[in-house]
Amino acid sequence: MNPRLDPAALALHLVTDTALSAPRTVPDVVAAAVAGGTGMVQVRDKHAPARELVALLVAVAERVGHRVPVLVDDRADVYLAARAAGAPVAGVHVGQSDLPVELARRIIGPDAVLGLSAATAEELDAASALPAGTVDYLGVGAVHATRTKPDHPEPLGVAGFARAAARATLPCLAIGGVRVEDAAALRGAGAAGLAVVSGICADPDPAAAAGRYLRAFDAGRVPAGTAR
Repeated sequence: MNPRLDPAALALHLVTDTALSAPRTVPDVVAAAVAGGTGMVQVRDKHAPARELVALLVAVAERVGHRVPVLVDDRADVYLAARAAGAPVAGVHVGQSDLPVELARRIIGPDAVLGLSAATAEELDAASALPAGTVDYLGVGAVHATRTKPDHPEPLGVAGFARAAARATLPCLAIGGVRVEDAAALRGAGAAGLAVVSGICADPDPAAAAGRYLRAFDAGRVPAGTAR
């Protein structure tokens, strides 16, 4: 795993949503969630022009980037622009229809964090076949149907996520409609962490919401030496 990415950071990954955060600002919601224990943040706004997305990424990174890794969704160019502006941005998360992941790695360099979305057996196998160090973690889902990403693949459910995690050779974050009540079962199914959007962004108390997810996720921890 990338030395810049502490495995503990994977436990709770916040994916931002500008509309769900309103009337609060995204940096305010992120700062509260990090105070509640969120270990990594992905800035996502698929409708923002590049200039606005750079400004948002810089604002989030300046608030929390010295405490947790801050990534940007899809946009390697926005990552580079924010880094050029001096913001402590850690990396990029790409989907299957974005930049080819090996090209994204070459663009952002060997030290940046790179995540990849995967859902099907073919996508998981392709990720496993990549050269070591290309990808740091996989976002696997959707676990459930979710309105925050209408074009998500067919929902996997917890059982489907378990099959995917068993097939993968990289740490898997469960994403897509993940609820607090799913957290323990997903950890038992092999999740290295949870990626959450509305469950934190839409909550009136993002810090408390983050704490609930982490406590529930910890409850699913398999004791050392115990077979799954």
